[in-house]
Amino acid sequence: MSLIERLGLTALHRIDPETGHGLSLTALRSGLVPLPGLVTSSRLAVTVAGLALPNPVGLAAGYDKNAVALAPLARAGFGFVEVGAATPRPQPGNPRPRLFRLTEDRAVINRFGFNNQGAEAIGARLAARQRGPVPVGLNLGANKDSDDRAGDFARVLASCGPHVDFATVNVSSPNTEKLRDLQGPAALAALLDRVMQARAALPRPIPVFLKIAPDLVPDEIAAIAEVAMAAGLAGIIATNTTLSREGLKSASRDETGGLSGAPLFEKSTRVLALLSQATGGRLPLIGVGGISSPEQVLEKLRAGASAVQVYSALVYQGFSLVPAIARGIDAALAAQGIGNVAQVTGTGRGAWL
Repeated sequence: MSLIERLGLTALHRIDPETGHGLSLTALRSGLVPLPGLVTSSRLAVTVAGLALPNPVGLAAGYDKNAVALAPLARAGFGFVEVGAATPRPQPGNPRPRLFRLTEDRAVINRFGFNNQGAEAIGARLAARQRGPVPVGLNLGANKDSDDRAGDFARVLASCGPHVDFATVNVSSPNTEKLRDLQGPAALAALLDRVMQARAALPRPIPVFLKIAPDLVPDEIAAIAEVAMAAGLAGIIATNTTLSREGLKSASRDETGGLSGAPLFEKSTRVLALLSQATGGRLPLIGVGGISSPEQVLEKLRAGASAVQVYSALVYQGFSLVPAIARGIDAALAAQGIGNVAQVTGTGRGAWL
């Protein structure tokens, strides 16, 4: 981490977290954040669900909700970027404060509630972007007051799908009431059927992923895997934030919302391994939750992931973490004589079961 980045993070941590979040996006767009450009090698480049990734380290949804920093994020060292969540209509989300740093726990709690400018505005920015080697995807959401939430996902995909490289169905945010109920097998199958119909109508069908919660028991995970495979999804992202507060020390530990960051690593990796077992390697998985080092990426890969996403660790370690992780993975693969990161996937799943 450079001195400039260290000073910037210190300044951001002295102000309200949501204001700091917005300022970090402004800094990115203004060119104030040093960016490494594309980080790749023959060991890091991997194809996941038909997407050619320069490296397996992606940005999780939620940071750039409105797709306002697409160009700098593509130069930040990520192998792929996911923006959103986008809902059909703009919505303000939940009242502030709704974002909390848990510094002692290296964690974050948020209860944003899908605040975003809506599919039309987000889609226009996605359509105007200059395409490059870093795939860009969109997280699909549903409006809080919608009487047809399943239809909302399909509508956002129909509107924005032509302008992205992949899409993610987000039924696992804990901050929209009853949204997680859509993870039940019957409701999920019906929802995915509508989404996949919308995908089939796109000029260029794209991979569609499903993002699930970490607060699921093994039988629920197995049922979701079965529905996802039957629906023809491209893969599953595991996981979203958790409602658990076990072992937290920070003063904000009892705030309502989804917890992300370091405390989520073990829970999310266990879900990932159970998904890998349930799918038998037939469905690509993307591991998310608590990643802040190359070693943790490799652990997610060994548990069954083909790629990973990071977010909360950036709050504490800055954007320099991204190329550091990618280059650290590359060095570890070289030291072990492994020719490509894909060879690691699933090799240590049993340790998590």
